[in-house]
Amino acid sequence: MNIQSKILSGSIYLLSLLPFRILYILSDIIYFFLYRIFKYRREVVAENLAHSFPEKTEKERQIIERKFYRFLPDLIVENIKMRTMSASQSKRRLKLLNPEIPLNFLNNDQSLILVSSHYANWEWGIHSLSLMTERPALIIYKPLSNHSFGEIYNKMRSRFGAIMVPMKQTLRKIMEYRNQTHTSVFLADQTPTRKDSNYFISFLNQQTPVFKGIEKIAAKTNFPIIFCHIDRVKRGYYTAKFIVLVEEPKKCSENEITTIHNQFLEKIICEKPELWLWSHKRWKHKPHD
Repeated sequence: MNIQSKILSGSIYLLSLLPFRILYILSDIIYFFLYRIFKYRREVVAENLAHSFPEKTEKERQIIERKFYRFLPDLIVENIKMRTMSASQSKRRLKLLNPEIPLNFLNNDQSLILVSSHYANWEWGIHSLSLMTERPALIIYKPLSNHSFGEIYNKMRSRFGAIMVPMKQTLRKIMEYRNQTHTSVFLADQTPTRKDSNYFISFLNQQTPVFKGIEKIAAKTNFPIIFCHIDRVKRGYYTAKFIVLVEEPKKCSENEITTIHNQFLEKIICEKPELWLWSHKRWKHKPHD
């Protein structure tokens, strides 16, 4: 680890020691600078919302935008807190509503595919899943361009035993664990490059490129697919609900699984849109490119 990485890691550690009430004061300050001063990606957010919700008035979309920018700094400080949060804090701050759903499969030696998204605090979900069972949890992630920050972040994510797996190593790692009951965790809304996927679906009123990795892995393994819906109850507190989407993937037709989990995510986003990551350039690729 170079000197810059050590400084960054040390800074995150020291900040994570602050109590939540102080961190949320810091969040309020970050909100002011992000939204009012620097106007961080406001054009991207406004464009995404306009295309996704053309039926809403401009005022309605502006309300969603402000709520999103109030939530984003909370997400930042909450993820910093992951560095030193205890197991008991993690369980109390993100409550699993029905852990018996995935545990019933796992306890019967049935490996799972767990699907979530960049919605609410998905990062805290990694800790909660790791603490739910001693079975291995493979967290499939898209590596950050900043390798030093990515390394620091992955150490925070894996504090309670999660196994971080770069996206391009997914199949190899799942095959490595094929004789051991485990959970593979995917974020369904990652944006593929043109060379990674040329498959588009209708999502949030737009033609959207999607990865078909979940479907491909499910077709090879026949692992049941469960969606983890993380919701925000109030500032600093979340719930996670598990919903079985597909029990026998091999019975599904081509593209059916990809459609099912994306439609489910779309429904969740429409119910409480401010908790999705609207600052992400999700629609930079078009079908005619």
